[in-house]
Amino acid sequence: MAHIAYDPVKDKFASVTAKIPFLRRMLYLLLDMMFLRSWYTKKVITKHATKLNNKGGWSILDAGSGFGQYDRFFLARFKNAKLTAIDIKEDYLRDCRRYFKEDINSGRARFLLRDLIKINYNQEFDFVTCIDVLEHIEDDETVMKNIAGALRKGGLFFMHSPSSCYGDKEEAFVDEHYRLGYDKAELTSKLEKVGLTPLEIGYTYGKAGHLAWVLGIKIPMLMFTKLKMLSVALVLIYTPVVLPLFLLLNLIDTKSDHSEGRGIYALARK
Repeated sequence: MAHIAYDPVKDKFASVTAKIPFLRRMLYLLLDMMFLRSWYTKKVITKHATKLNNKGGWSILDAGSGFGQYDRFFLARFKNAKLTAIDIKEDYLRDCRRYFKEDINSGRARFLLRDLIKINYNQEFDFVTCIDVLEHIEDDETVMKNIAGALRKGGLFFMHSPSSCYGDKEEAFVDEHYRLGYDKAELTSKLEKVGLTPLEIGYTYGKAGHLAWVLGIKIPMLMFTKLKMLSVALVLIYTPVVLPLFLLLNLIDTKSDHSEGRGIYALARK
């Protein structure tokens, strides 16, 4: 199977949109639409964080904030939230500081250079998210322990990752992961080990979602990797044809219960 590295492709998109807010917004909309994990993330977080938001001020830690696409969602959806976004990549943080300048100046957001292995927050946050990050970190148990330490008593932790249900059949496609992912039993054990009680654990990217990923993500990414600039024209032709089916398959996936899937999410309470 062909291997790709997501980061170089993502970095190209980020560099093009970094200094133009309109293009940055378009990038966020594209990421939200194309990546099924965003659909699940927003669904679960909206359900549980709305209760916190209705009570007044609260704090959220985005552990591994990347481009900041979820930070845009947090700040727009939850007006009483104060956001701390941390990442190990200074260029990502620099771009986010530029885009979220108003939120930073108002005291609603901060973007900090931090290594999740080394953070030592002490019960400072009501909610922590870690979305498609743990599979990139070799010592995931230390990160989970640090996240548990960052949560206040009763605080919530949401994470999403690839799952390990299908062995190495698909994850070999991505070069940047330390592990294939998790299954429900392993994830439950690791969460409980650090003092977190699982409230929900579910699989994502079931049959419909996986087919959508192949059509909407895998094939275009292979085009970008193999054909370089020529792929831009092909993708512009290919995407409008596939997009309606892609969106329908993603919607079906979020409305279905999965006994297994290529992604997994968890919500846990301290």
